[in-house]
Amino acid sequence: MKSNPFKTKFLQIFLFLAISLGFAANASDEANHDENKFDISTMIFHHIGDAHEWHFATIGHTHLSINLPVILWSADRGLEMFSFSHLKNHGESPASPIYKGYLADHHGKIISTESGRFVSGSKDPNEANGGFKIYNISITKNVASLLLSVVILFLVFFSVSAGYKKRKGAAPAGIQSFFEPIIVFIRDEIAVRNIGKKHEKFLPYLLTVFFFIWFNNMLGLMPGGANLTGNIAVTFSLAFITLLITIFSGNKDYWMHIFWTPGIPLWLRPIMIPVELVGIISKPFSLMVRLFANITAGHVIILSLLGLIFIFKSAVVGVAATLFSTVMSLLELFVALLQAYVFTLLSAMYFGQAVAEHEHDDHH
Repeated sequence: MKSNPFKTKFLQIFLFLAISLGFAANASDEANHDENKFDISTMIFHHIGDAHEWHFATIGHTHLSINLPVILWSADRGLEMFSFSHLKNHGESPASPIYKGYLADHHGKIISTESGRFVSGSKDPNEANGGFKIYNISITKNVASLLLSVVILFLVFFSVSAGYKKRKGAAPAGIQSFFEPIIVFIRDEIAVRNIGKKHEKFLPYLLTVFFFIWFNNMLGLMPGGANLTGNIAVTFSLAFITLLITIFSGNKDYWMHIFWTPGIPLWLRPIMIPVELVGIISKPFSLMVRLFANITAGHVIILSLLGLIFIFKSAVVGVAATLFSTVMSLLELFVALLQAYVFTLLSAMYFGQAVAEHEHDDHH
């Protein structure tokens, strides 16, 4: 599918959007905390990164946040669980307090203070000294947001399913009337058009991935929302699932095309094998990067615009940046839907290629 350069630019600008209104207050409070040393990069990465607490807003000197559970496991101490509030600086000291032999560094990562121990994901020097590993399996902001989106998806689609059972062919109403056209569109215009008669096998996954990405894109635009679909691990997982389904659904013709490409000279076919194998991997890789880059870029640009207010401390810059970031936020509402559509469409195209029947031309 060829992308229109103008549309691509427009969409990336659109990525920019709805975060501005929600994050304006947060950026303002963070800037006011130390006006003379406002660090825009710290502010941006604080908002788009993962964390052990879910921060929603700051009102005056009051931080509205939820301290999430820290869950650590090690071979010698087993499973340990406690609230992240034990590792937070509450104002009495510039350093993080030590709790059960752990502290939080300035990036919010949990590290061990005991010799010979290091936490997975940290850069503790004890790792080089033969220390034993502690696995951090905490429920972070992104994990909590993922669980929240799953609950919302279940509530919405159990409600839609109940509407179908209740009305039994009658005209849809309520929430069912909103989601039914979208479901029908995905079935007819994405699944059937790109996969064909075998589309029913893939339709549950296509519907799931579309609504999962769309809902999480929208949740990320809300004030205090988590940047879940801007997390490379999440987009990698979604793309990897698409890759697995493509590989295990591939028929004889699909693998024949990979390992013995028809329609080209016989001597060239062995050379094409690594090229085709790279092509299999590059497709889901592009899915992963596209979703990650578009969502993250929008958040970064909006926050950068808002950061200009506190760098220049000018009313003119403040008004211009606020207006522009608001427009961009409105655009990002569209991008949230578009990125879900693109990911679903390309996944369907890959599935269609895997199950398509081909007529081979073996003339040499």
